[in-house]
Amino acid sequence: MTAETLANDNLSTPASDDIHQLQTVNNSGNAVTLRDSVELALKNYFAQLDGAPVTEVYQLVLSEVEAPLLEQVMKYTRNNQTKASTMLGLNRGTLRKKLKQYGLL
Repeated sequence: MTAETLANDNLSTPASDDIHQLQTVNNSGNAVTLRDSVELALKNYFAQLDGAPVTEVYQLVLSEVEAPLLEQVMKYTRNNQTKASTMLGLNRGTLRKKLKQYGLL
């Protein structure tokens, strides 16, 4: 799916704590939430397992989401780690550790 991440009030609905849901637009122009995309990806993943044992799904999902999140936030902030850490709600040291972990620093 090709998609553009939107932070647009017109397309997002407020979550219970006033933070808007992340949405993408699919090829037919429909808004799809990040949650929907993750759910679909996991359904496909489990279907492909065909009953095979699997472990560490939590870590798998985190690493698949965290790396592009960090990459895009760094691009958005023009590699300003202070702004990025504030935007993410992370300590700057934690951000640096995660950037190194994913080869982004």
